[in-house]
Order: sequence, then structure tokens, then C-alpha cells
Amino acid sequence: MHVDNSHHLIAAAQQRHETTRAKATQALRDLDREGGAVTFQIVAQKAEVSRSWLYTQPDICVEIRRLRDLQRGSAGSPLPAPQRATEASLLRRLEVANARARDLTTENQQLRKQLEHALGRARASTAERRPGGAA
Repeated sequence: MHVDNSHHLIAAAQQRHETTRAKATQALRDLDREGGAVTFQIVAQKAEVSRSWLYTQPDICVEIRRLRDLQRGSAGSPLPAPQRATEASLLRRLEVANARARDLTTENQQLRKQLEHALGRARASTAERRPGGAA
């Protein structure tokens, strides 16, 4: 009778799987940190795994697509992760821009009223200088 040593094979396969996942995850982190382009091909090359294996890993596949889409949404070369704006800073910039737009609208309205008054005074003074004093 043979002894069942399959648990050794299972443990080795599990270890190989975890090592491969760690390499792929590290490749993603490095590309994101460095601002490198993120594609399945580039991640596969950097992690020394196959593209087809990457597609079988749902969480890694989602992260590659997320980073790729994030980079496609920005013009020019991708920024490294530490240089990207946070959601909070973007919201703050939006608040500042909205406040500035409100200030400019108020200032524009004040200038229009000043211009109306100035044009009215100029018209009145022109009418007074004409013979007969009528407009």
C-alpha cells in the first residue's frame, strides 16, 4: 500500500500560487508608485507571470483595470500615486473655484451697475449741452 503524500503537492502548489500573487501585487504597486503605464502585458512582464493567469485573478484583474482607466482619464503621462490629488483636495479645490466664481459674478454685477450709471450721466450731460437741452 502506498502512503498518500498528496498534501505535500497541495502545499507546494498553494505556496507557488501565493508567491505568484505576491509578485503580481508588487508589480502593480511599483507601477502605480512610479507612475508607469499599467496594462496586463506590462504587469505580466514585470511580475514574470502570464497574462492569462492575471485574467483568472479577479481582484488583480479589477485593480489593473482601475489603474489603467485612471491613467487613461488623465491627459499626458500618468502621475505616480503620491503625486495624485486626493478626493478631499479635489473637493477643496472645487469649493474654492465655486467661491471665486460667485465673487466674480458679484463683482461683474457691480461693474455693470457702475457702467449703467456712468453711461446715464454721460448721456444726460450730452443732452444738457445740446441746443434745446432735449435728448
